Order: sequence, then structure tokens, then C-alpha cells
Amino acid sequence: MLAMNHYNLSGPPGALDPLSNLSQWDTEMVEMESLAHQGNLTSDRPMSGGPIAATLSMTLGVISNIVALFILANAYSHQRRRSKATFLLFASSLVLTDFFGHIIPGALVLRLYLSGGVFPEAAAASSNGSTDPMCQFLGGSMVFFGLCPLFLGCAMAAERCLGVTQPLLHSSLVTTTRTKLSLSGIWLVALCVALLPCFQLGSYTYQHPNSWCFIKVLANDTQEADVAFVTLFSGLGLTSLGVALVCNTISGLTLVLARLRRRPSGYSSSHSHRSVAKSHDIEMVVQLVGIMVTSCICWSPLLIFGLMSVMRSYRGSIDKADMATYETLNLMGVRLASWNQILDPWVYILLRRAVLRKIYLITKCQADLNGSVLRRWEGNSFQSKSSENSPVNRI
Repeated sequence: MLAMNHYNLSGPPGALDPLSNLSQWDTEMVEMESLAHQGNLTSDRPMSGGPIAATLSMTLGVISNIVALFILANAYSHQRRRSKATFLLFASSLVLTDFFGHIIPGALVLRLYLSGGVFPEAAAASSNGSTDPMCQFLGGSMVFFGLCPLFLGCAMAAERCLGVTQPLLHSSLVTTTRTKLSLSGIWLVALCVALLPCFQLGSYTYQHPNSWCFIKVLANDTQEADVAFVTLFSGLGLTSLGVALVCNTISGLTLVLARLRRRPSGYSSSHSHRSVAKSHDIEMVVQLVGIMVTSCICWSPLLIFGLMSVMRSYRGSIDKADMATYETLNLMGVRLASWNQILDPWVYILLRRAVLRKIYLITKCQADLNGSVLRRWEGNSFQSKSSENSPVNRI
């Protein structure tokens, strides 16, 4: 088809020569092979649907985080309880971090998609130590905005665990100033980890299909520094998830035991105040459990696959088939991790006490309606059977 489109019947008589056509066809095939070798026709390039999916994902993430920020700002301005205000400050920082973590790396990835990605030669040069500023910035952004939500979720779980189990100690230790210092420390630690490749501890390279950058986990020249960097990143992430799991479990069990030990008593203002406080604690713990479950589902695959990939790559026990498998696993892991920044805001939006109360009331009304219909049907059925068994009907 290429030769037919390029050489038409209106050309010169020499164009109809079979030998001439054959040589021109061979030339076209050589040019096509050369272009394919340069990466223009390889299957590793982003698909045409990539920009559309990336744009829709970015739009959804931006809308979700803006809505959550608006709700959090409104709740924080009307909140008078210090423990709840501390939680809202942490939650606002988490959503704000997710917002920028969705915008900055997403814009760079979208730019790579729209430009068709990088050529394999450029990706190979980056893997061999050549400095690519955009790749270094994108890789550092993904590490920074990946660790921050995990650290923040861990800090929020620890703060709520202290508030539920030791309320007096919590009121004396946790203040707004210390909360802001803790947030600054979390962001600083994540930034230091992301900047480690600048000090020759690890490196960032283009990842399959050459449309995003991350820590070098699959390469023939994997060094001890790369293993140390990936181990540090995955270890910090998995440790944060583990600590959040323990703290949320303790908080949940404490609230359940306190609920079971409570006995019916007369109504008083102090009893009403304690009930409101407990309801706020339950709401915050439920939201933390939702955030923790979302982070575990979204981030655990990438953290585990990255650690497995760099270990096998360092030992040199990956063949071509395994390389393709691990590249696919890491790509799936980073796509799943990107959804964490979209789902986190909705966890807070949907698990608020007002929303849960409405869901409970709707469910209860529906159950009462179904029960009344069932009782009415059973009553009518019983009456019809009684009328059939009466002496008058038998006669």
C-alpha cells in the first residue's frame, strides 16, 4: 500500500519497471525498519488513548480534591473541639498534598504522552547515568508525593490512637503549633528521601513504556545504592501502613469496648457531651480506617513489586520473559498508586457523620417499608385463610 500510494500510474514510464518497483519497495522497507528501530513504530510507545485517559484522570482528581478542600475548610472554620480541629488540619494537609501530587506529576506525564514519550535511546541513556532534568524532577515528585500521604495517614492514626486511649495526655501534648511542626517535619523527611539521588544514592530512570520516571528497579547495571534507595522507599511506605493499621485497630477496639461497657442511665448534660465526643471519635476513626484501606490497596503493589524487582535485578536472575512481567507489574502498580490521590478525598467526603446518618436513615426507612409491606401481606393472607375455613364458607 505504501508503494502504491507513493508511485501512481501517472508517473514516468520508468516507474512501471518491475525491477525499479522492487528496489523502491526494498528502500521503503529499510526506511520502515530504521524508523521502528528509532522507536517511532514500536509497541512500547504510549497508545493513542493515553492522553484521553490521563486527562480524564487528572480532571477527576482535581475536582475531587477541590471539593474535599472546600468541605474541610468549612468544617475547620466552624469547629471548636481541639481534637477535631487537629484531625481536620491533618486531613486538609493530606488533601492539599494529594492535590499538588496529582497536578505536578500528572502534568509531566501528560506532556510525555502528548509528545509520544521518549525514544528508547534517551531512556537507555538516562538508565546509564545520563542526567535528564525532567526525568529527575518527575521521579523525585513521585517519591515525595508518594511518601507524604503514607506519612500523613500514619501520623493521623497515631494522633487519634493517643486521643482515644489517653485523652488527658493527648490534650496536654497535642497543640496546633506542634501539629504544624509535625506536618513540616513530615514534608521535610519526604523531601530528603526524594533528593537522595542528588547525592548519588539511587537514581531515577524512564520506566516502561518510557512515559514516566521512577526509581531504577529494573536494569542490568543495578548497584547497591539503587537497592538501598528502593529498600528505603518501600520500607518507609510499608512501615507507615503497618503503624497506621496497628493504631487504627487499637482505636477501633477501644471505642467498641467503651460502647459495650456503657450502661443505660439518666439523661444529663455531661452524658450528652460525652456522647457527642464519642460520636466525633467514631467518625474520625472510621475515616482513618477508610484512608488506611485505600492506601494499602493502592500503594502496597508498587512498594512490593519495586522491592522484588530491584532484588532480582541486582542478583541478575531476570531473563527477558521475567523482565517483561516485572515491567508490566510495576506499570500496573504505579497506575493503581495514582488512584490513591483521587480516592482519598472521597473517603473523607463519603464517610462524614452527616452522610453516614443520611445513609442510615434511608436504609432504615427502606427496611421499615419492606417490613410493613411484608406484615400487611401476611395479615391479608391470614385473613383469607380464616375466611375460607369458616363454617359459612364451607356450607
